[in-house]
Amino acid sequence: MFNHHSVLVTGGTGSFGQKFIQTLLQRYTPRRLIVYSRDELKQYEMQERYHGKMMRYFIGDVRDRARLSQAMKEVDFVVHAAALKQVPAAEYNPMECIKTNINGAENVVFAAIENGVRKVIALSTDKAVNPVNLYGATKLASDKLFIAANNIAGEDNSRFAVVRYGNVIGSRGSVIPLYQRLICSGATALPVTDPEMTRFWISLQAGVDFVIKSFERMQGGETFIPKIPSMRITDLARAMAPDLQQEIIGIRPGEKLHEIMCPADDAHLTCEFPDHYVIKPTIKFWSGPADYTTNRLKESGHPITARFEYNSNLNPHFLSLEEIQRLLEDVSK
Repeated sequence: MFNHHSVLVTGGTGSFGQKFIQTLLQRYTPRRLIVYSRDELKQYEMQERYHGKMMRYFIGDVRDRARLSQAMKEVDFVVHAAALKQVPAAEYNPMECIKTNINGAENVVFAAIENGVRKVIALSTDKAVNPVNLYGATKLASDKLFIAANNIAGEDNSRFAVVRYGNVIGSRGSVIPLYQRLICSGATALPVTDPEMTRFWISLQAGVDFVIKSFERMQGGETFIPKIPSMRITDLARAMAPDLQQEIIGIRPGEKLHEIMCPADDAHLTCEFPDHYVIKPTIKFWSGPADYTTNRLKESGHPITARFEYNSNLNPHFLSLEEIQRLLEDVSK
């Protein structure tokens, strides 16, 4: 669907943005691929790898609506990946997190509507569900802004959806690079916050593939959630360093023991598909009710049972030690 169209990625020099650009170049023939970010060094380094005639690199911040609007001229599809994501940094710098994650989301919405962008997908996080830290709270607000944007756009062609998934294996800020550094430095133990802690895990490529498929599936107003495995933090530490001890350090401020992607309070809004869930919008749209049990690809889903909760601890699919080791090998390639 991206052939001969223009695509813009905010936060395009991040882990997701780079893999997304790489994937589109391998599978499609886009007219333009626009990397929008505020980091000139990362853009310079990225240009060394991706420098085809369709590539465009825009220095800009999502806090700057005028610059966003300029960058989105004649753009067809937008992925909003820019965010301040580090939980401790968000707690210490709350206004900066709000400016980027909430005000920035608003700017993306209005720049997209102003330019008639056809489809926008905003990346969310499991931390937006029942948030206990500021980062999660700002992403919850961002999700609400993008869903409501379908009403703001009205009869215009712009449509908005959200993709929510869990921890990305090997991404910057995840525990895997930390463990790798400790192992390489000769550590005698790996820190584990809590022996019962679980997390949803997804590979970077799987996350990119799910976003691409969500563009094909979306009508506007959905929150897409992939069915992905869970991992015990203790199993991850054992898979990476089976001979090292595990030092229990306690849950850090703003952390949860388990993560949730479909909360029980939204069970009445949730539809299950073979490989994903869709949470319907809580608000009514000007165009009237939509049938979210059938998507644009004509895939069929069904409402789930009352009080259902997609919780990393209750997930029927947990990664084994062998599966974790295979994933780690794929990440290191």
